[in-house]
Amino acid sequence: MPEMLFKVRWPDGSDSTCYSPSLVVQDYLVPGTDYPLTDFLARTREALEIASERVRAKYGFACSRAMDQWAEIDERAARFRHQPDARVHVIDFRS
Repeated sequence: MPEMLFKVRWPDGSDSTCYSPSLVVQDYLVPGTDYPLTDFLARTREALEIASERVRAKYGFACSRAMDQWAEIDERAARFRHQPDARVHVIDFRS
């Protein structure tokens, strides 16, 4: 299964490199785009859930690394939930 990394910039200017076990993230995020925090969270959660299910379909078990990545994203986002205009910038994809 093709894996990919996607790099994002958080509202505080820090960067994170995130993991997906599938290229499906490309269907949900566009490099160079800023997303409102809640939209970014919804998009990444759905993409990582689909990616995990693709692993399940192929190997018979869900991808715990994708779900761990989602938990990291959600935890990091918690710092910015009080900011109504918080946005996440998608920097790039790497496969």
